[in-house]
Amino acid sequence: MARIVMQPSGRAVECRSGDTVLMALENAGYALPNNCRAGACGECKVKVLSGQFDQGIVLDMALSADERRQGYGLMCMAKPISDELVIEWGTEDARPKLFPPKENALFVVVDKRLIANRVMELRLRPVAPPLRYWPGQYVTIGNPGADIPARAYSISNAPRPDGELVLQVARADGGLTSAWIHDSLKVGDNVKISGPYGTFIGDPSVDAPVLCLAAGTGLAPILALAEAALRRGYRKPVNLLFSARTRDDVYSQGMMAWWRTKHRNFDYKVTLTREEAEGYLHGRLDALLPKLYPDLSKHTVFVAGSPEFTDACVAAAKALGVRDDMLHTEGFFSQQQIEVADPAHLLSA
Repeated sequence: MARIVMQPSGRAVECRSGDTVLMALENAGYALPNNCRAGACGECKVKVLSGQFDQGIVLDMALSADERRQGYGLMCMAKPISDELVIEWGTEDARPKLFPPKENALFVVVDKRLIANRVMELRLRPVAPPLRYWPGQYVTIGNPGADIPARAYSISNAPRPDGELVLQVARADGGLTSAWIHDSLKVGDNVKISGPYGTFIGDPSVDAPVLCLAAGTGLAPILALAEAALRRGYRKPVNLLFSARTRDDVYSQGMMAWWRTKHRNFDYKVTLTREEAEGYLHGRLDALLPKLYPDLSKHTVFVAGSPEFTDACVAAAKALGVRDDMLHTEGFFSQQQIEVADPAHLLSA
């Protein structure tokens, strides 16, 4: 059995004979980015500082000869052949390293559709190599040449080999960028994306039940986080509570229902704040939370939505015992100049 050491934190995990480095890290609760798990996409590329490993068969486009000389490897295929393998991954507190953001990366709009009242979904494909990002992060999009300011929108899908990004954009009253996306941007148009940004990614080494709270298009980063966790085989319960104003504001319910059928540890509920309907809860999430989850002392909690929604849910979760280090909120509102009250997550509830 080999030992995988992550630097600069110094944390170590055991790697069973025949397992890849990626498998060892996942078994220990570390969510190293990955997609193809076959040496083809390059998402799990890290630098090996010391030790030997069998790289296996990988594509040159995913790991170039120059990268091999620099010590990089693809951990989805790499198997240790020395007693210890030291890799450069994570920070001093073992949180994952953030990927350097890119500016004005060229993408093409490959699909655009209205998925809910006032919510437009964009699917964007990269022209250059894909952006590397963590589920829960966001990018900015705008059109400066037409005086459309760049605005932040969370990525709603986990990373995938083709690099496609899915954005869910709520029409904001008076918002220039959301109006441009809804009314003017067309399938086939080129757009420039900057990012990724944000630290709404949690601690991948924590092995605890997960509770996700989202309102409106705050659901976007929550979907990415849930998809990534379920795809990598997260074993503890993953529950999602989604707050919307009316049934017309609910979206992605089909995907959540599919996850619930496919993954026994996933469940979701939707609450409506401005109407009552069969099959839905009714009321604000912060008011419903004590009845649904009276004890959150052992949960990891993620909250995303408008600032008012987030503040209310944070207060409710803390009153139910969630630890500060287990509570994660999306915070890009404070990191940008907002033209209108809430351009990125309009549908606060």
